[in-house]
Amino acid sequence: MAEKRVTLADVAARAGVSPTAVSLVLNDKPGVRLSADAVQRIRAAAEQLDYRPNPAARSLRIGKTQTVAFLSDDVTVTRYASAMIRGLLDVAEQYQHTVLIAETGSNPRRVKEALRAMLDRQPDAIVFGLMGAKMIDVPRIPADVPVVLINSTSPKGHPSVLPAEFEAGRTVAHTLLEAGHRDIAIMGYAPEQAAQPRLSVTIGERYAGIFSALSDYGVVPSWLYDSFVWEPQVGYLAMQQLLASGQRPTGLICLNDRLAFGAYQAMTEQGLKVPDDISVVSFDDEVIASYLRPGLTTAAIPYEEMGRRAMEMLLSDPEPEHLLVPMPLRVRQSVRPV
Repeated sequence: MAEKRVTLADVAARAGVSPTAVSLVLNDKPGVRLSADAVQRIRAAAEQLDYRPNPAARSLRIGKTQTVAFLSDDVTVTRYASAMIRGLLDVAEQYQHTVLIAETGSNPRRVKEALRAMLDRQPDAIVFGLMGAKMIDVPRIPADVPVVLINSTSPKGHPSVLPAEFEAGRTVAHTLLEAGHRDIAIMGYAPEQAAQPRLSVTIGERYAGIFSALSDYGVVPSWLYDSFVWEPQVGYLAMQQLLASGQRPTGLICLNDRLAFGAYQAMTEQGLKVPDDISVVSFDDEVIASYLRPGLTTAAIPYEEMGRRAMEMLLSDPEPEHLLVPMPLRVRQSVRPV
């Protein structure tokens, strides 16, 4: 048999005061005219009885449910992107809010169904989060329910939190340039993809940052490998192609860690070492980056911090806007001076 929920009346009886007095104290109402002893008795009784406010009653009283709905594509099942949820939950806990989570994949029907189920629970706000940054169509949502997008944008200009890819591109390229590298190759170059926000709203910024840094030193890439697919097998084949051409740059910028992983394997097969023969830098900071030997220097997508900032915008900023979150550089052993 389930335990009976502790009520204000139970706390009042234990403390020897009225339920109204208990409500005033536990809700931190200003101007409470009670003795310090009475206040102490009320708080002690609430702790002894493990009193918890009734969320349904509270939502009726204040007009808020203290819940935030989070809808994602693949964030919850992707190991390094799931940090976004940790950031959301940390801030929600500080503001005594609960987060409702739904995973929809890329299925528009599932998005609508999940959103409808969330709205039935009357959340105070809604967050949409994506593993890979791109433009999405946000379904119709009541005007009084604020929305923030993480790692995504919308045609309607909803408030968003994105990684600061331009600065990350500059930082990653400067890591090679400041180590003296001038013969630099780029793997994963796909300018057509960068121009299509439905595919990516950040890759163009990443490219722009890289080329901005290279131009600071008057450097033109010695080789560009153009590919829409950024997986290890592509990095492996691309590096084989580069080495077969007779070129051997001193530095390589990979547009993500998976390409870098494939490039590592091809170099090893050819008897080349990172960073002795070729220094390598990358982006994303997937788990694989720290397990490669030598460890891969890469700019991390700040999923956790983006989650934190999005929740802070919703719960503390009356007019959330657009925010760029810095991508920290994880410096490991894949770069050496020329």
